[in-house]
Amino acid sequence: MSAGDAAKDDKAPRTARGERTRRALLSAAAAEFGEKGFHDGSISGITRRAGCALGSFYTYFDSKDDIFRALVNDMSGQVRDYVSPRIAQARDGIDAERIGLLSFLEFARAHKEIYRIIDEAEFVDQAAYRAHYENTASRMAARLANAAARGDVRPDVEEVHAWAIMGMNVFLGLRYGVWDDSRPADEVAAIANALIERGIGRND
Repeated sequence: MSAGDAAKDDKAPRTARGERTRRALLSAAAAEFGEKGFHDGSISGITRRAGCALGSFYTYFDSKDDIFRALVNDMSGQVRDYVSPRIAQARDGIDAERIGLLSFLEFARAHKEIYRIIDEAEFVDQAAYRAHYENTASRMAARLANAAARGDVRPDVEEVHAWAIMGMNVFLGLRYGVWDDSRPADEVAAIANALIERGIGRND
């Protein structure tokens, strides 16, 4: 175990109350950084929003950078945990991509701060920023590979397709999730899905 891993273990909550406090701090950090950005956001602002003492912050996090890094990882996990169970209900591989985008639009509309936080991660914590997208693309590539094995999509579908679809979803989420959420999400997802189906669907 590395020194960094040992330090993380020391900060890990050991009780349900501790986990609730840590969760409150992460939620407060999302609001603080989402509103003010990383550089103008502060630890005191996070603790005020969470209703926690300053000492509670340092029980679970070492610094502002540390909680920001944890927040990026946490929000990435939240997206995964929101989208994955819904995709599991898909009829086939093409429908899975429609549901994936629809679910992401729903999440983005409820958590508009995710875009500012993830975008700032490129400059605050490059590793966390890259991991967010690489992990998302990896899950999508595996999903497409399974769809190809079942014959739901073309057999030559691969990683490039996963990154292309993810890129489309990211910008659709920005346009129709954050900037303007008035258009029905299922309508946006259906239009994008028709594009995917004609691009990677079977030709027969």
